[in-house]
Amino acid sequence: MMKANKLSELSIEELESKKKTILGASIGIGIVMIIACCALFYFAISSKSFALIAVGMGSLTTLIPSFISINQINTEIRSRKSKYL
Repeated sequence: MMKANKLSELSIEELESKKKTILGASIGIGIVMIIACCALFYFAISSKSFALIAVGMGSLTTLIPSFISINQINTEIRSRKSKYL
């Protein structure tokens, strides 16, 4: 049994607030992950253990769910605004 789309139950103001929260968290986590990836690249090159580069690049994929969520919220906001126009 599939869950109902919870975004459709929220008001536009709640959607905007949720979007700001997710975007802020994504930016914060993204900055930390970029710094961590830079450190991994440095250690990979200095220790000649190039497998660390793959780990660094793979860790960036953890941000994909937040981007998908932001895209879903944007789509819901756009669909509602087009209904009212």
